[in-house]
Amino acid sequence: MLHCPSCQSIKVVKNGRIHNGKQNHKCRDCGRQFVANSQQKIISQSTKNLIDKLLLEKIPLAGIARVCDVSEPWLQNYVNRKYASVPQEVQVTSKKKGA
Repeated sequence: MLHCPSCQSIKVVKNGRIHNGKQNHKCRDCGRQFVANSQQKIISQSTKNLIDKLLLEKIPLAGIARVCDVSEPWLQNYVNRKYASVPQEVQVTSKKKGA
């Protein structure tokens, strides 16, 4: 018997399929949608370090996703988080003319 991961209710109905064909379910009590026995892929720190190095080489994101075996949407979100953490201010010092 399936239970809702949020409210533990047993009032669960089938609700179509997700993009990879797995059965989607919906809780009638809280409305949460979920997939039974989902398998979340954890990206290791060594893979993230490799992605960081490949980003410095200006390789397209599609190529990095293929090499590192990660999805393109995950990679795009990872890159966006990386760039958001980089300070956007540039420190410029002026030189005296003629010196």
